[in-house]
Amino acid sequence: MSMKRLKSLLSLSVAASLLLLACSPVAKAPGPGAPNDALTWTTWRGYDNFLDLLGEACPDIELDFISYTGGNRTGYSWAQMQADDISDIFITSQIYDEELAKERLVDLSGYDFINRFSTNVLDQVSIDGGIYLLPVNYTMYGIFYNKTWMEEKGWAVPGNFRELESLCREIEAEGRIPGVIGTQLTGSTFSAVFNLAKTSWLTTPEGVAWERGFLAGEATAEGTWENTMDYVQRYMDIGMFYTDPDDRHSDDLIQDYLGGRKAMFFTGVLSPGYTRLPGGDELGMMPYISENGSKNVYMYSPSCYIGISRRLIGPGNEKKLENAIRLLSLLYSQEGQMAFISEESPCVMGIQSAGPVPADSLIYNARQALWEGRAFPMTYARWADILPDIGQAYKEWFRGEGQMDGPKCIARMDELQQSYQKQMEPPYFSESIADFSLEETGALVAKALGSAVGADASMVPIGIYHEGGASLKAGVTGKLYKGGVDMEIATTICPGLDGEYAILTMTGAQAKELAREGFDAGDGRPFPYVLVARGGGELKDSQVYRVSFLMQTYTKEIGNAYRAQVEKGSIRTFLKGWMEEHKALSPDGNPWD
Repeated sequence: MSMKRLKSLLSLSVAASLLLLACSPVAKAPGPGAPNDALTWTTWRGYDNFLDLLGEACPDIELDFISYTGGNRTGYSWAQMQADDISDIFITSQIYDEELAKERLVDLSGYDFINRFSTNVLDQVSIDGGIYLLPVNYTMYGIFYNKTWMEEKGWAVPGNFRELESLCREIEAEGRIPGVIGTQLTGSTFSAVFNLAKTSWLTTPEGVAWERGFLAGEATAEGTWENTMDYVQRYMDIGMFYTDPDDRHSDDLIQDYLGGRKAMFFTGVLSPGYTRLPGGDELGMMPYISENGSKNVYMYSPSCYIGISRRLIGPGNEKKLENAIRLLSLLYSQEGQMAFISEESPCVMGIQSAGPVPADSLIYNARQALWEGRAFPMTYARWADILPDIGQAYKEWFRGEGQMDGPKCIARMDELQQSYQKQMEPPYFSESIADFSLEETGALVAKALGSAVGADASMVPIGIYHEGGASLKAGVTGKLYKGGVDMEIATTICPGLDGEYAILTMTGAQAKELAREGFDAGDGRPFPYVLVARGGGELKDSQVYRVSFLMQTYTKEIGNAYRAQVEKGSIRTFLKGWMEEHKALSPDGNPWD
């Protein structure tokens, strides 16, 4: 996994704030001396309602939560799998390594609940005939529009490009903007172009063959993409791809332009948590419109995938395996799937075709399109290394920057892919020669921070799960594992929040006392600090020191008491520099001199 893959995760940002699971009645510790049949489960987002359902339907199933709130949730899940340190219930947002999945996970193809899936779904996740990871649900994507405004004007949702062009002219005649496109994240511009390609050739056997060849360096965009770029230009010409001068976040754009009736349509990778716009109008979602209307398409992507650790098929784990299968069986029941759908997730749908979806719901037409084969997976897998830069070229085109146009975008696609193919840089800039514990990882991050900012000591909190309580959003919650370290791996041990640090001035005695007290994130149960001093010695009680902290890892009262000086600076950058300097990383090595 590479730095560019990290960039694409940030660009698509389907990405997204990292939330911990709420308290559930199924989260409980076994009694003293009792066999530990609790299933380990790394915290993820969006599971609260399902866990409540699990607690009601299967009160005997116990879950032991493992907290992770770091800066690269997907990367960390696969780093854990590489180290054979995954939780019993494995969750990830992407299937990065099929061979590793086969090695570490249970083949689910023989269990009854698999019969609830369509052949189409199973074909997409099948690995050499086995099923190791299943999508939990789908998020549907299309072009959003102001449904109330459309109905008031008596305008119909266009069915082909000629109708779309005619409607855009009527909207412009009223002094309004036909459509806005989100450009803040280059994943949105990348998807806009690729989704239009899917209205014609990209999802055909020839298109699939081209994609495979291009990513392997055996095919070019030149000679294939010209018609698509011409079609994108036509979308631009009719006013569908207006760009916001302030380059705001997509959610701000849809609320401002569509909610304020400044524009009718919005294009971008967005899963809004509402169906009503700020002014009270109802939101709608239509497909990407093909030229003759014969292939109007929606896109979808799984919110995440779930599997079961292969450890559970070993001797002594029979009960845990039974409970894990029961959990997945409930999750893929109609009731279980409905637990993921709420007013706050109107673009999310269950995997099975069964289940009621109101005809007036935001995704009703998209859901029908999926089961009828008129919806396709959002392009992401295997494009991670060049996706952000291709999206940047499209962004410049849409914004009228750098004299970019369709032909230049095609040339840029080929240039980027050829450059990527020729890269001969070593994949790793450092190596961990052993597995680190959470505390040892915290110490490594503390040394990197303190060294980079010229502090005398550094204090970093480490996170454990607080049932029903606060999460540690800016500390260390992931472990560094043995093996090569690139930027993707480095970000797995970085906090989810980044961009600032602080220097607090205190005596050695005060620093040690604060380290003993820990960091209270708001629930009265402090997270422990790891305190590291330059030179590796112990702080002297009466001496005054400059102690570095990550952003938001000390309380306001502590900041005021010790005259916190907040500075700009990224722990990701600091950590990369530290690792590059030391090359070989070990829990008891890498002194901070």
